[in-house]
Amino acid sequence: MKQYKLPLMATFLSLGMLTLACKDKNQDDKEPVIQTKKVTEPQTWAERLGWPAGKKVLVIHADDIGMCPEANHSVKPMLTEGQIQSAAVMIPCPNTQEFMHWVQGQPKLDIGLHLTLTSEWETHRWGPVSPKDSVKGLMDETGNFWRSVPEVVEHATAKEVETEIRAQIEKSIEWGHRPTHIDTHMGTLYADKGYTEAFLRLAMEYGVPANAIDLTQPKVAQHFRDMGYPIDDQMIQLIKDYDLPKLDFFGSVPGALTYEEKIEAFKQTILSFPSGLTEIIFHPSEPTENLKNITDSWQQRGWEAEMFADPAVVEFLEEEDIIFTNWKEIMERFEKIDK
Repeated sequence: MKQYKLPLMATFLSLGMLTLACKDKNQDDKEPVIQTKKVTEPQTWAERLGWPAGKKVLVIHADDIGMCPEANHSVKPMLTEGQIQSAAVMIPCPNTQEFMHWVQGQPKLDIGLHLTLTSEWETHRWGPVSPKDSVKGLMDETGNFWRSVPEVVEHATAKEVETEIRAQIEKSIEWGHRPTHIDTHMGTLYADKGYTEAFLRLAMEYGVPANAIDLTQPKVAQHFRDMGYPIDDQMIQLIKDYDLPKLDFFGSVPGALTYEEKIEAFKQTILSFPSGLTEIIFHPSEPTENLKNITDSWQQRGWEAEMFADPAVVEFLEEEDIIFTNWKEIMERFEKIDK
């Protein structure tokens, strides 16, 4: 009978397979090594709400709507054409009800309340929505709101402030619009801790987010402290206890001497923002003779009514890969996260 010898290479392969089999068996006898992936906590509110880490998520927000016809006329196309994402109305002002009637036919828009406790202009004035006997500290000798924030802080109690801002929320609901968010005209509700406590508590009571900034980040707290806000441990604790979504940062469209300088200043402001969820506010109005009679800021407001349709601004925001959102989406995302 003829005998066949295995080729040398086949012998080596057979031995190698036998060695691997023994090695695998020995490894199977050992405890398995489990590799754990490090889980990092979201660093910003934008991340908590599901946006990618490192991205700038922006709410471009129009303030002072209802103050005058010019504000109403300018902001309507900005909202419907998608130039901006959000706006807030001043309930005590003379042209607010007209705007709120228009909003009834625009259910997809993000419209909040610019809670108002001051009346700053010389001739164009407004006062409380509440019965005047219940908020005497909020009024000057003419029966209108005080012109400045320090005057409000000097004269008005936190109880009076709560009475008035509750009345403004209820008035909006009475007019058929439940606000998507609430914020504060001239920053008044952040000028006194008692006011801030009432503001945030009502936001939670109504389930309507306030434009609360996350002050637990030291750099952010210091930034607003440098701006003159009374940011101390008590104020930071109020923000911690507030259980609705917060902003990571907040800013405003800067003023300038020319339109071109204003556009450049706006670009630099956007570039300076940290990653995260930021709201930037502005005050658009058509620059009419009536507006000129109301405020010296008419030129800035006129430029702000046109700048967000400017191709230079649109192109810049596209190049910066900004993610845009509004308070409706913020709350929708917030309601889905595991708290």
